[in-house]
Amino acid sequence: MAKRPTRRGSKTLHGLVPRPMAPMLSTTNSHPAAAGPGVTPAVANDDEVNKLSIASLTLDTPLIPLKRKIRVPATPFHFLTLPSELRVKIYEHYFHDTEKVLDLCPENYKRVHKSLGLMRVCKQIHDEATHFFYSTRSVRIFPTYPGKYFKSKKPMLARLKPIQRQCITSLELRLGPGWSAPPRGWVVNDALGLRDCFNVKKLTVYVECDPSDSLFKGFRRYDGFYEQFSARLLSSVITSLPATAMVEFEAWSSVKKTGAMMRGLVDVANEAKRRICWGPERGWTDGPEQEEDARTNHAAQLIDGVHLQDYALHDVSVAA
Repeated sequence: MAKRPTRRGSKTLHGLVPRPMAPMLSTTNSHPAAAGPGVTPAVANDDEVNKLSIASLTLDTPLIPLKRKIRVPATPFHFLTLPSELRVKIYEHYFHDTEKVLDLCPENYKRVHKSLGLMRVCKQIHDEATHFFYSTRSVRIFPTYPGKYFKSKKPMLARLKPIQRQCITSLELRLGPGWSAPPRGWVVNDALGLRDCFNVKKLTVYVECDPSDSLFKGFRRYDGFYEQFSARLLSSVITSLPATAMVEFEAWSSVKKTGAMMRGLVDVANEAKRRICWGPERGWTDGPEQEEDARTNHAAQLIDGVHLQDYALHDVSVAA
């Protein structure tokens, strides 16, 4: 018997074998003649299927109110029972997003202030976290961020508590911003709190520019103004610090060790009998500065494949 053509979009069931189980329900609109001989498939629409599903849920499934399971650890974790070495590692990971040099800036509230909430847990964590945070970072003595922070009369060092200043081991004095008109707040006084920084081992003097350079000619207030101001400021800082074992000089690449700015600062450190070291960023060494001019370079040079180590300097200039 030929199969009756079905309507477009309908489905046909083939090869159904009767079984001793509940009749199969189908949500399709298949024609009864499309099934195999001797089989009468049960056809149900969507409403009947939904009614059966609801009936099975309401009759077979008990109505139990939904409760959220709250996982409570069997035993609480005692952080203070960890060895001190592990606690220090945890503090290091916790404060890893904080800058290594602390200064007044608008990002302090997001990066620093919120992270310091850890110190309010208990007294022991407060003491440990405070000591770790301020001993592993350098505090800028005078702010350099442009705007109201740069002209503030109360630097970050003055805003800290005495117990926080006692934990500081490194300070930074940045010179260069405001070289034509330094802020009035850049004054060393008792309110600055340098007397409390008796654990400071290193004072970094970072020089951004040297106004004695010919590039600044015509823009200076007068010759030697900022150089003298910087030397007096450094002298006041060193005198106010109870103990500073080392003064580290760092600068931008345009600043020369032989310039008037650096010579005056080095003289102040020598008069205070402080050990001097040179920062790695500038690439300075403790030896004399090497100029790019061939007249002041070391005698050992190679010019046109000839080794001129034994020649005099005037001979080198002639050969060049």
